[in-house]
Amino acid sequence: MTEDGPKDHRPEVDDVARDDDLQTALAGLAQLSMGSQALPDMLTHVADFAVKAIPHADGAGLTLMHDARPDTVVSSASFVREVDEIQYRIEEGPCISAAATAETVRSGSLGGDKRFPHFGPRVGRLGVHSALSLPLITRDTVIGALNVYSKSKDAFDDGAVTLGEMFAFPAAVSVMNAQALADAVHLAQQLEKALHSRSDIDQAIGILIGRTGCSQTEAFDKLRAMSQRENRKLKDVAIGLVEEAARRARARSTDS
Repeated sequence: MTEDGPKDHRPEVDDVARDDDLQTALAGLAQLSMGSQALPDMLTHVADFAVKAIPHADGAGLTLMHDARPDTVVSSASFVREVDEIQYRIEEGPCISAAATAETVRSGSLGGDKRFPHFGPRVGRLGVHSALSLPLITRDTVIGALNVYSKSKDAFDDGAVTLGEMFAFPAAVSVMNAQALADAVHLAQQLEKALHSRSDIDQAIGILIGRTGCSQTEAFDKLRAMSQRENRKLKDVAIGLVEEAARRARARSTDS
C-alpha cells in the first residue's frame, strides 16, 4: 500500500459502526448474484456498497480493464466519473497506479500529492481531496480497481484502508461473477438469434426446392447468390422469401 500526507486527525468512527457498515455492504454483495439485474445495475450496487462500507467516502466508481486500458464502468456519483476521466485522459492518478501495481493507493491531499503532479491539482480544483484506490484482483489477475473519493482532506485513515481492502476482494469476485453472468446471457441471446436465423434459412431453402426441384445444396447456393446480388444479409433474404411465400399462399386462399 502507498500513501502520503499526514495521518487523519478526525475522531475515529466507532469500530462497531464500521463493522456493521462493512457487514451490511458484504451482505449486499452476496445477494447480487441471486438477482436478475443487468450488468450496469449490478456494478452500480457494488459502488454504492463501497460508499457504505468505507468511512468518509463521498463517492465511488468501478474501473475495469479493457484491452489493457482502464474504463469507468459505473459510478455512485457524477463527480466520480469526471475525476476518473481526467486520470484516464492524462494517464496519471491513483486508479492508474493501483491497477498497474496491484497495490492499494491512498492520498489525503491530491492537490499537493507529488506522485500525481498533473492529476492532483486538477481534481483538487474540483473540490476532491482524498482518494483510496483498491485493485480488484481475481486469480492473481487485476481486473480493475475500486476508486473511492472524498471531498475532505485526509479522509481515509488506516482503519478505512483496512475496511476497503476487506471489501475489495469479495467485490472483485462479485464483479467477475456479474461479468460472467452477463457474458452467458449475451451468448444465449446470440444462440437464440442464430437458431431463429437458421430456421428462416431452412424454410427459404425448402421454398426454393419446392419451386425449382433443385437439391438442398443448390437451393442454398441460390439463396447465397441472391444475398450477394442484392447486397443483403442471408437471413434477411431468407425472411423475405418466407414472407413472400406466405403472402402468395394467403392470396390463393382468398381467390379460391
